[in-house]
Amino acid sequence: MVFLIAAALFVGYLAYSTVRSQRLECEVCVAFNGGQRCAKASGPTERAARETAQTAACGPLARGMDQTIGCGRTEPIKATCTGG
Repeated sequence: MVFLIAAALFVGYLAYSTVRSQRLECEVCVAFNGGQRCAKASGPTERAARETAQTAACGPLARGMDQTIGCGRTEPIKATCTGG
């Protein structure tokens, strides 16, 4: 019984610490290859959250590695961050 309580507390702590470190949320919109897409992501820093959001937004717009890299280097048409 004590083991189950300790395990539940440990899992709860891991979940809390993971969510707490992802406190900044950014939305990034990119225009690439004739399409436009927006995505949101969270991260421990603004830079990390923006990069992750841009990668997610570029996913459906880019085909192949060259386009994925090109889209990732494209200046976003919109980028807003909240939290922190």
